[in-house]
Amino acid sequence: MAQHRQLKLTAKQREDLIWHRDHDFRPYVRERCAAVLKVANGDAAYSISRHGLLKKRDADTVYNWLDIYEREGLAGLIARQHGGAHRKSSDQSEELLSTLQNGPGEEAKKEVMLTTDAPAPSRWTLRTIRVSVASLTDYSISGVWRVLHRNDLLLRSAKVQQWSPDPDYLRKQARLLKCLREGGLAPKEIVVLFMDEMGFYRWPEPAASWALSASESQPLAERAGDNNQQWRIIGVLNAMTGRVDYLDNYIVGREKVIAFYQRLDHVYKRARCIYVVQDNWSVHRHPDVLDALKAFPRIKPVWLPTYSPWLNPIEKLWRWLRQDVLKMHRHANDWKQVRQLVRAFLDQFARDSKELLNYVGLLGDGKLARALRAT
Repeated sequence: MAQHRQLKLTAKQREDLIWHRDHDFRPYVRERCAAVLKVANGDAAYSISRHGLLKKRDADTVYNWLDIYEREGLAGLIARQHGGAHRKSSDQSEELLSTLQNGPGEEAKKEVMLTTDAPAPSRWTLRTIRVSVASLTDYSISGVWRVLHRNDLLLRSAKVQQWSPDPDYLRKQARLLKCLREGGLAPKEIVVLFMDEMGFYRWPEPAASWALSASESQPLAERAGDNNQQWRIIGVLNAMTGRVDYLDNYIVGREKVIAFYQRLDHVYKRARCIYVVQDNWSVHRHPDVLDALKAFPRIKPVWLPTYSPWLNPIEKLWRWLRQDVLKMHRHANDWKQVRQLVRAFLDQFARDSKELLNYVGLLGDGKLARALRAT
């Protein structure tokens, strides 16, 4: 069971605190000394903050007084008057940051692992932080959280580091940005399209869904029919307008890619140049596809660096489609209806869409958006 914050006083310290609690002319000093004495007598700091003083205080306030007293003694309690943000110990902040950035080590391993042969955990918990930071070993779990909070430390979701193994990454990225700048400067003559393929299935993708808290049953991503059939889409997103064009079929291979190029050549028949930004899928570079492209001289492939989906905004359109249509849908028994819902979602972008451009990052302050706005 977690222990309360503890504080040991010498006879002289207790005597000084009692005198200032009973006789100091400054109310804030009397209050702080009273709180420190109560903690030294074994009372919980949180309980003191709610019921042990003349008025309720935030628990962090009492913990802050204790931190000040342990660092600076009675003089610190007297010198630090009301007002302003809570002071933080720079030494403690540095200790916490150094420990947390290095990751859990042996002390954390001893705290949570079942055997000595097990590896240290990869992520911090309040328990492992407490045993790993010397100044926190006597704190309760909630006390550890409050110390972290006072030092402006909080849990934040991590993002995946963007990294491509392509040795020509910078050169390919520079070409992409150059094409976007050209399209931004002459949007009636030069079109920039982001192309990609995606597949989806008849059965819904599982996701969080509303349910009664008292119910023992969980929401179900329905499974029905003999098998989980798949369908594929090839699509392009116009970087300047937000228009989406697509083809879908059971298989998207060489024939569909060539047919899609033919459609793009017709849709953008007034453009002088059509840049089609795409990844390195083997079908895109198949000799049959490259030979067919010779019949459409205005279409110029722009190859992305390998494994760099962050440079292809249409990936975010697929994410939107999955979130709004494919996760937890109720049509596992109607494969035709599922495909129709997907088409209806994409058809809403058959004309220009600033909302889509904003969603995928082609409006705003991102790298691709800035290139489009360059003059």
